[in-house]
Amino acid sequence: MTTLKDIFKKSFLEGYNSTDINVQSVLVALLLTAIIAAYIFIAYKVMTRKTFYSKNFNISLVGVALVTAAIIITIQSSVVVSLGMVGALSIVRFRTAVKDPLDLMFLFWAISTGIICGAGFAEYAIILALFLTVVLWILDHIPLAKVPMILVINASDIDLEDKIIEIMKSNVTYYKVKSRNMTSEDLNLTIEVRTNKASQLVRGLMNIENVISASLISHDGEVTF
Repeated sequence: MTTLKDIFKKSFLEGYNSTDINVQSVLVALLLTAIIAAYIFIAYKVMTRKTFYSKNFNISLVGVALVTAAIIITIQSSVVVSLGMVGALSIVRFRTAVKDPLDLMFLFWAISTGIICGAGFAEYAIILALFLTVVLWILDHIPLAKVPMILVINASDIDLEDKIIEIMKSNVTYYKVKSRNMTSEDLNLTIEVRTNKASQLVRGLMNIENVISASLISHDGEVTF
């Protein structure tokens, strides 16, 4: 006699068993994942502005997408396999800190690509890749604020700060002294500035007597408003 429990169990297992999974469909899914992951590889290389480009991290994005796709394909074959996979992955601990938010975004992009392609919706992964590229390109080219520069001045006279500030006022649109270090004879200033006259500013500072060096450093870090 068939009980309600048997009916529920049978329907539950049949609902999670896939009869369409074969070697050909697996290869097609992995191939599409690899193509989109290669696009992510190129996008990361183009968009990242790090001084030290991490090729290993970029390669890992492709690997993560393929592995995720393989996992999604596998767990579609059996509910038992899916539960075992969840249990196995629950003991994995990722201890590598992702310091750049952009790296985290690309990592989630690679994982989502593997999930979408593994589930058999590669066209959605392609749409995601194209749409996300357009959005990132637009956001990257929106001029939110002008990136400040760092001016480092070394002088052998501790009474030169007033003269330095006077030269700066005529050559910068904004300045803020970030640090002021003095010894009995030397003065070291670190100043955040915004200027369109970088060369003129440095030349004017170097014309001040007892100024040893003036270095103007630009960066691609966070912008302060």
